[in-house]
Formats: sequence, structure tokens, C-alpha cells
Amino acid sequence: MLNWDEQISNFKTYLMLEKALSENSIEAYMRDITGLSKSAKQNSPEKFPETIDLNFLSRYLEELYELGISARSQARIISGIKAFYKFLLLEDLINDDPTSLLETPRLASKLPTVLSIEEIDLLLSAIDLSKDEGHRNKAMIETLYSCGLRVSELVGLKISDCHFKDGYITVFGKGSKERIVPIGEKAIKEISYYTKHYRANLKIHPDFENILFLNRRGKQLTRVMVFTIIKNLAKKIELKKNISPHTFRHSFATHLLDGGADLRAIQEMLGHESIITTEIYTHLDKEFLRDTIIQFHPRA
Repeated sequence: MLNWDEQISNFKTYLMLEKALSENSIEAYMRDITGLSKSAKQNSPEKFPETIDLNFLSRYLEELYELGISARSQARIISGIKAFYKFLLLEDLINDDPTSLLETPRLASKLPTVLSIEEIDLLLSAIDLSKDEGHRNKAMIETLYSCGLRVSELVGLKISDCHFKDGYITVFGKGSKERIVPIGEKAIKEISYYTKHYRANLKIHPDFENILFLNRRGKQLTRVMVFTIIKNLAKKIELKKNISPHTFRHSFATHLLDGGADLRAIQEMLGHESIITTEIYTHLDKEFLRDTIIQFHPRA
């Protein structure tokens, strides 16, 4: 019989070495599979990875539903379990995949929160530039919005990856995939001011000398810290929208699309593997679509 802990450990190694996933993605997969193994050990000790069947998986999903786990979270857990059994198949440890007929809960289409240009300007103007970290925070938000970065990409951004003379930065996204993203003049200006007037005065930890955005102790900022900074700014201007660092990424893509940018160009800049992921930003105003048809369609 296959040992749960051993196979989960092997799966983790596979995700790290062969799939080259980020730490956050691997942690999510580990949570998904560990939850399944705990359920098997507690409720059906006779169930091992290779003896899990569709009935057991369906009951497990019912348990998640009864616990109040959202459909979106259930879908992610199912994705993790499917990946685990795909791995076991690749390793020839099982002959049949019990997840092949497992249905994913239907998800309501949820459009991302997007900030208007005016709201972004309001957030930026709310930053207290009299504080030492004020210009750092302004530079970070300008970079998030200018480049459409994920928060993990922002906090990991290196000085050596910034090519301001040429107007671009090199970003290492999910799975350490490299992409080149243009950076705007405003962001460059704020970063330059931050590095000259704040970063230059820090006692920088040797391990983080190449990291662009640092905390007061001269170390890399955490993702949580960036979330906190943005939440506090939203509260300060009494913004009714629920925003996060990712909201600036959504706004970046939406504003580009509204301005007439090509969807595939946006896909490249966001680092989306599939164009389908990028198509969520085509949530244009119905009136705008109607006016476009009246103006340009030959049969209007």
C-alpha cells in the first residue's frame, strides 16, 4: 500500500523540481492533499492513495460544503487533488484516476474590483510623504499600477532587474517564468526619489542588498505589509471598494484595454499562460459596446 506522507512528500518534490511552481502554489497544493489524507486517516483508515474512489471523494466534498467552504475554494481543492492523482499516474503508482469523473462546483462569474484613475490618484495623494517610508509606499503603488505586478513580484523586484534607461523591468512570475514589462515615467521618477532619499539611508541587511523595496530594518518587505499599507490608504480616503495589491493589477489591465491595447499584449505583460485568463478584463460597459456598434458596424 502507498504511504500517504511519503507520496505527498514525493508530490511536493515533483512540484518544486519538475513543475517549478512558486512556494505559495506548492503550499496550497500541500494543504489540499494533506486535508484529503487527514480525512482518509480519520474516517476510512483502510483508504490509501491508490484505493481512494469517486464515492469517497464525493463524500469528502460534501464534508467541505457542510463546513461552509466556498465553491471557489472547493474548486481549488479539487484542482489540487486532481494534480496529485495525475502525478501518481505519471509515476505508474496507480492504474486509474479516481478524480476523472469528479465534478467541480459551478462558480458564479466574479469580476475583479477595478479602481478608476481618479481613485488611484486619491490613494496616492493620501500617502504621508513627511514620513520616511512615504516615498517608498508611493513608489511601490506606482510600480504596481504602472507594471501590473503581482504582490510577490513587487516585493521580490531586484535593482539589477530594473532597466530604467530602456524603460522596462524584468519580472520573474509564477514558476520563475521571466517576462519583460514596460515601466512608466511616473513610477521611474518615484523609485529614483525613494532610492536616493530613503533607501540610501538604510542599514541594509547583506542578504537584501539587491532587493528594491525594503522595510525599516533593511530587509525585504512582506506581502502582508504591502496589503496593510494599501488597506490603510483605502480606509484613509474612505474608499468603499474592498481592495488589495492585486486590485492595481486588475486596474492596469482594464485601463490598458479601455485605451485600446491589444489583448495579447496585455496577456504578455501580465504573464498569463492562457489568453482565457486575460479575457476577464473585457468586462466593458454595455453602453460603450452599444455606441461602438452604432459607430463602426456596417449594419448598425
